[in-house]
Formats: sequence, C-alpha cells, structure tokens
Amino acid sequence: MAQRYVMAVDQGTTSTRCILFDQRGRLVSVAQREHQQFFPKPGWVEHDAMEIWRNLERIVPQALRQAGIDVGQVVALGIANQRETSVLWDRHTGIPIGRAVVWQDTRTDTLVDALAGAVGADQVRERSGLPLATYFSAPRIRWLLDSLPGTRDRAERGDILFGTMESWLIWNLTGGTDGGVHVTDVTNASRTLLMNLGSLGWDDELLSFFGIPRRMLPEIRSSTEIYGTARRIVPNVPIAAALGDQHAALFGQTCFAPGEAKCTYGTGSFLLMNTGTTPARSTHGLLTTVGFQIGDAPAVYALEGSIAITGALVQWLRDGLEMIATAPEIETLARSVEDNGGCYIVPAFSGLFAPHWHSDARGIIAGLTSYITKGHLARAVLEATAWQTREVVDAMNADSGLELRTLKVDGGMTANNLLMQFIADVLNVPVVRPMFAETVSLGAAYAAGLAVGYWPDMERLRRNWHRAAQWLPDMDPAKRAREYAHWRRAVELTFGWTRPFDDDPEDALSR
Repeated sequence: MAQRYVMAVDQGTTSTRCILFDQRGRLVSVAQREHQQFFPKPGWVEHDAMEIWRNLERIVPQALRQAGIDVGQVVALGIANQRETSVLWDRHTGIPIGRAVVWQDTRTDTLVDALAGAVGADQVRERSGLPLATYFSAPRIRWLLDSLPGTRDRAERGDILFGTMESWLIWNLTGGTDGGVHVTDVTNASRTLLMNLGSLGWDDELLSFFGIPRRMLPEIRSSTEIYGTARRIVPNVPIAAALGDQHAALFGQTCFAPGEAKCTYGTGSFLLMNTGTTPARSTHGLLTTVGFQIGDAPAVYALEGSIAITGALVQWLRDGLEMIATAPEIETLARSVEDNGGCYIVPAFSGLFAPHWHSDARGIIAGLTSYITKGHLARAVLEATAWQTREVVDAMNADSGLELRTLKVDGGMTANNLLMQFIADVLNVPVVRPMFAETVSLGAAYAAGLAVGYWPDMERLRRNWHRAAQWLPDMDPAKRAREYAHWRRAVELTFGWTRPFDDDPEDALSR
C-alpha cells in the first residue's frame, strides 16, 4: 500500500508555503512562493487575494512533484494563516472587492478612536476578549463597507462575503462560485472582535456596534473537522483543519495542557499560554483568545502576548546602524563583552504592544556612557527580547493563576544560543527548542491528521515532539531582580513620546 501524507498550507504575511508531512511528523517536501506587498498610503498595507490563490495553485503541484507522490496519497489538508487580514469578495463572480487589508494596516485608527467613544464600546473586550484596536478585523470590514460604494447594500443582501485568508482559500478549494464552503474556525473568528468568547458564535451586539451584516460572515467551525472536500488543486482531498498561525504553532508545539506555553521569535514575537477550557480574562494587558478546538470537544483558550519588535531590532542593528553584516553575527559581537555595561535598549519603534499597549511610546537607548561599545549595544539588543518576554510571562502568570514551568520556543531567533540562555536566565525556567522548527505548518498538519484519524490521538502527537536543545537558568536571583528593575525604568522613559505638549514645551521642561 502506498504511503500516505498530510498536506499543510501556511499562508503567511509575505509568502504561501505548501508542506507535506509523514506519520512521524517529518517534513517530506516544501514549496514556497512570495506575494507582493502593497503600501498605497502611509500606514496602509494590502495584499492581492487573487495572487495568493494563484500562488497556491502553483506550489501544491510543486510540493507533490518534489515528494514523488500523487494527490491520491494525501489524506487531508490543513491551513494555517496570517490572522486578522481581511478579504471581501463577490459570491457570484469570486472576485475580491479591492485588495485584502493586512493585519499590519492602521488606516482604521480614526474610526477606532470614534468607536471608542460610542455607546457599547465598553462591551467589546467583555464579549470578545480583545481590546478595540486597529489590529483586528471588524474595523477593517466596517471601513471597507463605508468606503467602497454599494458594498454595504450588497453585503446585506448576502452578495458580498467576508473572510480571513483561510476562509478565502477554503471557499476557492471547495468550488468557489460553484458551491464553495464559506467557513472559518474558532481561532480566526476569535480575532475579529465579532465572536462571543463564551458562546463561540457571532455576537449580535458586537455586529450591531460595528455595523456589520451577519449574512456576509462565514460559519464558525472547530479547528479540526472536515469542512468540505477539495474540488480544485487537490481533488477529493478533505479540507480538515484551519488555525490562525500562532494557534497552529501552539498546537505544533503540543502545548495541550493548561500552563504550557510557546513563543515564536521572528520579526516580532508571539507568546501563547494554554489556559484550559475556561477563558482567562486579562487585567494585565494580554489578549484572551481561543487556542484551538478539536471537533466537538470544548474549546481550549489561551492568553496571548504580542511583542512588536524582536528580530526587527537585530535587522535595525544590521541595516540601520550597519554594526553587523549578517544577523547571526550579533551573537559573536555580543559575546565580546561580559555584560551590557549598564545600557538598555527599548525598541518601541512604533509603540509598545503587550503588556503595555502604549501606541505613543518610542524607542530609547538608556544608560549610555563613554564606556559603551558596539559589543554592549549588541548585547542590549538581544537582552531587549528577553526582558520583553519576561514582562509578558509575568502578566500571563498573574492573569492565568498558573505558573510557567518551561517555555517552548521556535522561529528564526532560536538559533542564537546566547539569547536563548538569557531568556532562560531572566524567566528562571528551562527554554526548549524542538527538532522541527516549522511549528506553524506542523500544527496545521497535526490538526488535519487528527480530524481524519491519520494520528489516533494527541498523545501520539506528543510522542512526535523531540527536543533539539535546552537552556537551563543560571543567573544569580539578586542580579536578575536588579537588571529587571533597570529595564522597567528604561521602559517608563519611552511612554508618551509622541503625545503633544499641553502648553509651551519650554514651560513643560522648566517645570
């Protein structure tokens, strides 16, 4: 009998990848294609949803050819996707209504400010678990409905559909205008500001508050179930899983028990902690979200801390200051000194995300003296990622009533051993990296494989997880406390940087 495989599609912010996995969770083949980024105005970021669909049409056959298999050996397909990116399209033609508005886009800032002062704004976080912010989908949908003539009337008639990227791809895969299935999963729905975190359904009060017609929204389903059978690209293959990318990474890292957490270290970083089957409401600046839901089982919730700038700070040292030629060189440069020399860098380039949420903050280098060299700056750059992780973990421990005992890590920055050791030191818990770093696509594959019985249960998935590296804490507690206090003082200096002075700035300074 021919060997069978699971296919994962990782639809990311800059590219789309197709990866085939075998039963031991090993990568068999991968095909990838980038798509164009559009920046039509300051703060606007857009994608062409049709280009992304066409890219999928190209890379899936490529991945099959590389593996030397035919589509009949694929038992299921799972999708992980960039979250919050919003697409509207015509149900009858299958053509998008303009470009997709990307999660990084901030064009809705004025709308969000106006909504924040409207009646019912206090219910948004209570019902959705999320703050009212440009980051999420609902303000984008409202902006598109208001800005594109005739769109609202057509949406109310059910002629215009909304979806995040997994909805768009599933609709197209399952037939598009000829019977395409219009669904989303609970993890993606939980990022729209429109889903009730308790009922896991679209919330009438939130729909009314944002002015969004229910008829344009997809049906909310679990993360692991058969949504439909593909009629295009991979005919007859069950579409059996969908998760937002960070939720897929949580699943791929097998964080199946309350208190287990993962952090994906990339341009920015995302730390998610499994909090069990009851939502943990945050009072410390974190997001309450759905971690995953397996079929008819109760949803598993998570707390999420989003850090805006981590790997991007290394890129800035490389490209902006030209202190290093390649990103890996930062470790060698940082190891040329014993410590940071009293220097701290807070990378609030475009504000601070969790747990502070200060959009008016800007970056700062504190503690500069003539003693500081580029080695100290390199070390402070790495330490900034660790201290930001510590702030999020402290908030998670406080909100969840749980205590982090181990942090599972993935992403490009985990290749930096000095950084990983420093994270273990400042968290005072072991940091572990798995053998297979592509946890987003692996999570989508695991979820799809579970749905069709390719893997029998979650315990089997745990057995697939193997540790590649571990860093154990080795820092004097008094030093840890002292350094953290310095870091927090530096963070406070970034607050309010873009806020206008109430009166003459000279008078403000003299006071």
